[in-house]
Amino acid sequence: MSLSIGIVGLPNVGKSTLFTALTKKTGLAANYPFATIDPNVGIVDVPDSRLQKLADIVNPGRIVPATVEFVDIAGLVKGANEGEGLGNQFLANIRETDAICEVVRYFKDPNVMREVGRTGEFVDPAGDADTIMTELILADMGTLEKQLPKLEKEAKRDKELMPKFEVAKRLLAWLNEGKRAASMEMTDEERAAAKGLFLLTMKPILYVANVDEDMLNEDLAPIDGVKPLPICAKIEAELSELDPEDAADYLESLGLEQPGLDVLAQAAYKLLGLQSFFTAGEMEVKAWTVRQGATAPQAAGVIHTDFERGFIKAEVIGYDDYVELGGEQGAKAAGKLRIEGKDYVMADGDVVHFRFNV
Repeated sequence: MSLSIGIVGLPNVGKSTLFTALTKKTGLAANYPFATIDPNVGIVDVPDSRLQKLADIVNPGRIVPATVEFVDIAGLVKGANEGEGLGNQFLANIRETDAICEVVRYFKDPNVMREVGRTGEFVDPAGDADTIMTELILADMGTLEKQLPKLEKEAKRDKELMPKFEVAKRLLAWLNEGKRAASMEMTDEERAAAKGLFLLTMKPILYVANVDEDMLNEDLAPIDGVKPLPICAKIEAELSELDPEDAADYLESLGLEQPGLDVLAQAAYKLLGLQSFFTAGEMEVKAWTVRQGATAPQAAGVIHTDFERGFIKAEVIGYDDYVELGGEQGAKAAGKLRIEGKDYVMADGDVVHFRFNV
């Protein structure tokens, strides 16, 4: 399952520094606007302590974590919806992602330009976030204004398309009030229709506060009703260059339990509405990614499409039972191995073995 999160923000907020540390790739991080033009893409492991506990039981050849794709998208500027700062290209890059991770500048650094006429000491997180949201809203309004005439004609010919036309009209009026599309109340039918409009402000949004080191434990005010994750990109960049033992010592000296990037990867996974199920054997222990609410056949299809088509049953053990009882044999002896059919909805952490016809 390939799902991606676009990292966005105004120029010089630390997006590329964060991305480089996050993906441990050599990305371009520079102190001037539009240093990133073409988006960089990186696959990031989702830290999950349950994998090691499963591995301690079955002693596999390897451990394979779940992953999330991050896309480093160039800095947006005011007027991006009208093409300012190559805005149209960047907005198109955002449109192709499944969710948005917005980096907001909280750090103060006179050596890093904020914007023309403003020194690096000046920060305005709420104003910066509002600038980005305004550009996304204006871009969505432009999208709807272009689509509505065509949608109206199609709805007159095919009444089944009327819900899409009606929700598009409502959304345009809503956006015109400065509100993002996802916050409008919609029925399940309307929300399904709205997905086909490909609006930027329908995407889930996660805010990252790029803070100075002394702000890591501060209780930051919500942005658009969402608590931002405080991360110091400078520290994360330093951590990414250290070996695991030195990185652990550095974290301890900072009073942190885990890197901020681990927290970000986990938050991104949840933001996308994802969960993991596990397969465990001598060859490997692996976390597989499914959407929350996925059925057993859909989960089997993540491993191989043939498994979904030929699904017969799933042998399921809850994670806690698997660990407590020492693995499959212990769980089976205790009556904790369940046989589930096509209607079974996967739970986060299920340890599964599928049976299928090929």
